[in-house]
Amino acid sequence: MKLKDFDYDLPAELIAQQPCEQRDRARMMVVKRDTGAIEHRGFFDLPFFLKKGDCLVINNSRVIPARLIAKKATGGLVEILLLHKAGSDTLWEALLRPGKRVTEGLVLTIGERGQARIVERISDKKWLVSFEVDGAFDAFLEKYGLAPLPPYIKRARDNGLTAGDRERYQTIYAREPGSVAAPTAGLHFSPEVLNDIQAVGIDIAPVTLHVGYGTFVPVETENVEDHVMEEEFFEISPAAARLINEAERVIAVGTTSTRVLEAAADEEGRIRAGSASTGIYIYPGYRFKRVDTLLTNFHLPRSSLLLLASAFAGSDLLQKAYAEAVAARYRFYSYGDCMLIV
Repeated sequence: MKLKDFDYDLPAELIAQQPCEQRDRARMMVVKRDTGAIEHRGFFDLPFFLKKGDCLVINNSRVIPARLIAKKATGGLVEILLLHKAGSDTLWEALLRPGKRVTEGLVLTIGERGQARIVERISDKKWLVSFEVDGAFDAFLEKYGLAPLPPYIKRARDNGLTAGDRERYQTIYAREPGSVAAPTAGLHFSPEVLNDIQAVGIDIAPVTLHVGYGTFVPVETENVEDHVMEEEFFEISPAAARLINEAERVIAVGTTSTRVLEAAADEEGRIRAGSASTGIYIYPGYRFKRVDTLLTNFHLPRSSLLLLASAFAGSDLLQKAYAEAVAARYRFYSYGDCMLIV
């Protein structure tokens, strides 16, 4: 299966730079797999497509303010994107941008008293960075860290925290800190929509998957099958597993919830409670064991997220839906509109 077959043209102006003013007022394309029909709705219509006996599975991982702007002694700026801890609260694997003139031993300043020392280069893109700060590192990160927005959302490096990004690049039900990117399908939920869903007797099961560096990694192999996903930590509580297993239909909110469910399901679709890491890679030809309906955003060309959505909807139908979304001027990617595949 060739990666080039999962490409599409997108006008740059359709890449959403800001979230919808009201979370639940985003547009929602409804794609029906059985008939191939496509409807254009608003996200606030989601409850009309659900029924009693359904279970809505959400990812309650919380995005940490993982983006730091550091300064060289020369005044040049370096953006540090934290990936995960490397043995202590102040030692992290990270991405650096620009990384061409960064060397091992370089000391950068952050804020008034914080310092970041480049310990070593781990790989072509990853670095090991040690921090020295006053007090707890979590408190330092809360003060100086910025929302780790993806690179296609443009923010000035010297003033990266625009009004609302720390709030809006976070779901309203985020609880467990650990992600360096948002589970973006969940960004559309408002308290009103969640209340409407629960009012008709639909269960909501929170699971956790900490979105990691892998979400930024493009698929670069010529053959789809040759790509390797980064491992990500997930957890499912016994209470959530019970709700999911008792459901007549499971609606996964986003590709992250989908990956949790499919990683934890046995061949009969029963979900096992527990925690683990998963590098599950879902692309066309995959047989879904537990997910019946998928709510997802519009994804980058040639990405693992687009491949997962193609596996669920069918490649031809998804290509048709994306072409219609472009023609109808939907807003794409993390801060954009969404698609419900039923």
